[in-house]
Amino acid sequence: MKAFITADFDEYGLELLKKHMEYEHESWRDTKKIYFDENEFIKKIKSIGADVVIVEADFVMKNVIEQCGLKIIASCRDDPWNVDIKTATEKGIPVFSAPHRNTPAVADLTVGLIFCVIRNIMKADRLLRAGKIIYKSEMDFLNYYNRFKGIELGGAKVGIIGLGSIGFQVAKRLRNGFGSEILVYDPYVNEDRLKEVNGKSVDLETLMRESDIVTVHVRVTDETKGMIKKKHFEMMKETAYFINTARAAITEEDTLFEVLRDKKIAGAGLDVFIKDPIESGDRFLTLENVIATPHIGGNTIDTVRRQSKMMAEDIDAYLSGKEPKYLLNREILKKT
Repeated sequence: MKAFITADFDEYGLELLKKHMEYEHESWRDTKKIYFDENEFIKKIKSIGADVVIVEADFVMKNVIEQCGLKIIASCRDDPWNVDIKTATEKGIPVFSAPHRNTPAVADLTVGLIFCVIRNIMKADRLLRAGKIIYKSEMDFLNYYNRFKGIELGGAKVGIIGLGSIGFQVAKRLRNGFGSEILVYDPYVNEDRLKEVNGKSVDLETLMRESDIVTVHVRVTDETKGMIKKKHFEMMKETAYFINTARAAITEEDTLFEVLRDKKIAGAGLDVFIKDPIESGDRFLTLENVIATPHIGGNTIDTVRRQSKMMAEDIDAYLSGKEPKYLLNREILKKT
């Protein structure tokens, strides 16, 4: 067997794969290449002679599967939308994923954005670097001191929209680490998770009205798309902050911009936008009460280490006749 690996992969994972196959590793981070075009991807796979592909964003769709004689497909994603699982299953090809590979990373960034906005960290840094803070008298210092007054997480009521894997990790960090009071809006909430963070389950309107910090952690579905509307933003306290490291489509983004511009809420920390990732020159960057990052929530060395371990160990288990943990189409095992 031979693998073509375009995902970011560490040495542990590569060494484990060597037990079963040769490989060619061309990480998309190094090549700056993602295979969106099926014909181009097919040509590349055939030129390498690969029958195993391990990807992150490349499209492994019907034509690729049918024309390349693949024996294993792995997508280092929580939600492998880039793989035609139906066709792979019909052909008896196992498809592996890496669920929750970046959960800790996104949870950490969420807490980081919260700190930045509630303590005015970036605002103070920007003004200092721009040469705007100069003390000619004690009154100058007092003016800035008052301007940068923040709130503490220990005394904050945090509203978490979606207590899934990431929302739960955020809640644990805030509750166990800082003693924040946790409100949760999640119609499908896991009661054990809710109890572990001493959370209170409330409706969306109550959460938006009462929270000092609102943070979003749901997937985009027909049910959640555009769920946070103008009426919900207008319910928030003027002193409240809004955090989104999930997807911008969950909100009415124009309304969010307006409430921030008009300072109807205190500020926001955003890693996701409708035009994603955000570029310099975006309208949100004109607002001093916004901290923005270009969709870097899961971007850590640890995420790469985690996904490599998950993929390699599962493929090793499958090829060794053991039970894999992260096989998406488990029904193919009955055919082998």
